[in-house]
Amino acid sequence: MSTYHYLKSLIRDKNVASVTPSSGFTVKKATRKIDFSRDNIIIEYGPGTGVFADYMLERMTPDSRLIMIELNSGFAQKLRDIGDPRVSVHEASAESVEEIAEKQGVNRADYILSGIPFSFLQDDVKHGILAASCRLLADEGYFLAYQTSSHLKKALQQHFSQVHTTYEFRNIPPMCIYEACKQDSES
Repeated sequence: MSTYHYLKSLIRDKNVASVTPSSGFTVKKATRKIDFSRDNIIIEYGPGTGVFADYMLERMTPDSRLIMIELNSGFAQKLRDIGDPRVSVHEASAESVEEIAEKQGVNRADYILSGIPFSFLQDDVKHGILAASCRLLADEGYFLAYQTSSHLKKALQQHFSQVHTTYEFRNIPPMCIYEACKQDSES
């Protein structure tokens, strides 16, 4: 999907925060913690048109799963066209992640990747999503997010014991990338 389609969605949908799909540099940096050599359950919030999904599906094992949660109906339809048996698409809010996971027979996720604009969310919704994500992640799992600013760090620190930030400037707009884990590395 082109930048034109993103701009149309941005104008029509207050939950769309980007003017263009994420760059390949952002995709690689945001997913660098994912161990693609093993079977994983990955949940993605706000996958848009599937730029991250395309990258991950090329690297995922045959027995891995990708559960995508997308609120925008146009984007959700595009994601359904992927047609990979490892993928399930849910047109819903990330607030429903635990119910969606349960319906999919998933009690733990290895990674949760998020592109939803947390700065647009009310605090109770933001913390609800982060708390549910933390509960759903395996102890050594990672919550990976990319945002247009560093606003999410304090909220993540309330739910995860380790939070690391880095930046990717080769993106429009530049992105702050978060890697949050609920288990200390000494554990």
